[in-house]
Amino acid sequence: MYNFSDRFAVVTGAAQGIGYSIAERFVKEGIKGIALIDANAESLGKAVESLKGVGSSKVIGCHCNIVDYEEVKRTMDGILAAFGRVDILVNNAGITRDAMFHKMTVDNWRLVVDVNLNGTFNCTHTLVNQMRANGFGRIVNISSKSAWGEVGQANYAATKAAIIGFTKTLAKEGARKGITANCLEPDFIETPMMVAIPEENMKMRLSQAPMQRMGRPDEVAATVVWLASDEASYINGASIAVNGGTRT
Repeated sequence: MYNFSDRFAVVTGAAQGIGYSIAERFVKEGIKGIALIDANAESLGKAVESLKGVGSSKVIGCHCNIVDYEEVKRTMDGILAAFGRVDILVNNAGITRDAMFHKMTVDNWRLVVDVNLNGTFNCTHTLVNQMRANGFGRIVNISSKSAWGEVGQANYAATKAAIIGFTKTLAKEGARKGITANCLEPDFIETPMMVAIPEENMKMRLSQAPMQRMGRPDEVAATVVWLASDEASYINGASIAVNGGTRT
């Protein structure tokens, strides 16, 4: 067990998949308060109600389009009013719009960049000054092994590579203010995104996976929670592969 009894967290893209598992793990670890941010109001409501039955943490849901800076600012101001401060930010929200680059539309390039990269900027930028003022912060960003290149994912890979550089810069800038920033590079995790992979491709990937299985969202969540804990207080600027040995 980690000690989060006096910590407050925000998790984006928290209505399902990895984001929900991260929020659930924080609640199970006894976090004092947690805010779930998601663009899907229906799924968000269900996630909040589900987590309220898991532990005694204060759980709030915030329907928010993270692409809109002013909307994010209003949302974060509301969270700060409810909690008093935010100690932990997990930038998990992300989308894919896959296509071979020569067939990729301008709209799908811009949408993925807006959600994955600009959304991460918006959420971090609207919270970082209060972390600096408090002398404490834990920022965990979800990148991907696709950051190193993936066929059909030029837009997604570009955003995830940028997040690694963004994280390493935050780590250097925030260190003297008690803020650490780290990121994860998950690969082949059992999430709703994986449903889009054709069955034959899935069989091939499973056959090539060293552990002969997909990763679970809770395995990613466990790493996020560790990075946010006091146990990882000297881990800063790291990009950790959570991939079962694939693509190392």
